[in-house]
Amino acid sequence: MEAIAEVGVAVERLVALHAEATQALRAALARYLDGGAPPDAAERLKFRYPEIRVTYQPSGPMPRISRATGKLQAPGTYATTVTQPAHFREYLIQQLRPLVEDYGVSLEVGLSAQEIPYPYVLEAGIGPSRRAPDGADLAAWFPVPLLSVVGDEVADGLWEQRGDAPRPLALFDAVRVDYSLRRLVHYTGSDWACVQPWILLTNYHRYVDQFVRHGLERLASGAEGFEELILPGGVRVSRAEAASADPAALIAASPWHRFQMPAYHLVARGPDGAMQGTTLVNIGVGPSNAKTITDHLAVLRPHCWLMVGHCGGLRQSQRMGDYVLAHGYLRRDRILDALVPPDVPVPALAEVQLALQAAAAEVTGEDGDALKRRLRTGTVVTYDDRNWELRFTQERRVINLSRAIGVDMESGTIAAQGYRLRVPYGTLLCISDKPLHGEIKLPGAANAFYERAVGEHLRIGLAALDVLRADRHGLHSRKLRSFDEPPFR
Repeated sequence: MEAIAEVGVAVERLVALHAEATQALRAALARYLDGGAPPDAAERLKFRYPEIRVTYQPSGPMPRISRATGKLQAPGTYATTVTQPAHFREYLIQQLRPLVEDYGVSLEVGLSAQEIPYPYVLEAGIGPSRRAPDGADLAAWFPVPLLSVVGDEVADGLWEQRGDAPRPLALFDAVRVDYSLRRLVHYTGSDWACVQPWILLTNYHRYVDQFVRHGLERLASGAEGFEELILPGGVRVSRAEAASADPAALIAASPWHRFQMPAYHLVARGPDGAMQGTTLVNIGVGPSNAKTITDHLAVLRPHCWLMVGHCGGLRQSQRMGDYVLAHGYLRRDRILDALVPPDVPVPALAEVQLALQAAAAEVTGEDGDALKRRLRTGTVVTYDDRNWELRFTQERRVINLSRAIGVDMESGTIAAQGYRLRVPYGTLLCISDKPLHGEIKLPGAANAFYERAVGEHLRIGLAALDVLRADRHGLHSRKLRSFDEPPFR
């Protein structure tokens, strides 16, 4: 390991080591696929992730730091392996700098013992002269993904200190991050590097239509910072092309139907060059998809994800098109019960709640009692069974006791995942039917409802992200942090 005094220099060393390791692995793969020799044990030593270590040896009492992240829990050494440091450059600098400034830690950078699995560097095109790769053949000579070393033990509080081994510096190490980056490409149809730090999750395709239209409008307006709109399959629209682009034609040209949870990215950058845009992911229906996509989005350390979808209204006073701002969740989705037991409270985050309420007032033009008639705050019940109504006699009492005002299949999962993986979260749902009061979606009425409600709902979600983007103070809340939290956000 090499001792390095300056944060920026340490991060650039991580970038260089990762580039050297991945280039060496690609070169060995290309040689072997061209009929050459496989790598020997000595060459495989080059195929390793870089690692950064932080050592804190105080000469007096530890400083009392009140912020949510960028603080140490005890003296000692903290370490993590790193992948794609060029992409995460600004994040790494932001996480390391407070540790150096406030604690005076020492930094060390070097190669780890963790090998880079070959699928994470193997390009789709291997060249016409090369034989097609055979997985079993390559696995005999090159590092492969091992499920035994990919996990969420740190995030889930299952990591245990052993001897003098370093404490974890981050929630996710390099192999966990790389695993999720490739899963994001598979599920969303997008390059993982296109995902923006502000994320909207929805359960209906009609929100995609409105998001694409919104993206084109923002690009065509010439608003500062907006660069391009990216659709599944790599379809891109630049600022110059936005004014003449047809939203419906763009969506039709994009192969979104090939992907389970297609993603759409309105790319924007702040004055400092940092990504500040918005991604919309159509996660479809159900808690399984909700958990799957958030497991993978979390490694990118987004600033926030919001659920903007439809729900059933559970109160007689509610109307179709009214909004439900979730401040609590009755989690009947069951998918996270072993990781975040249902009796663990998932708190509402004040900064997100206030942003959603302010955005609703701004977009609807209503406030006070008028807004309260359309936007109700309360508990949302999330099920894993779309036909929960068929068990209503069994479910009636728990719905009553929870005082739930809305029902869906994703929101509780997404909030619990945000809590579990330390990503700020929120939920604003639009009522599309009232199953307890005989108001169900019929084809004609449903189309009229969607046409009227979806555009306004999406604008509220986007406006809420604008509010949070303008002032991130307090967003990364201490509510999401445990008593033995890793230093990195």
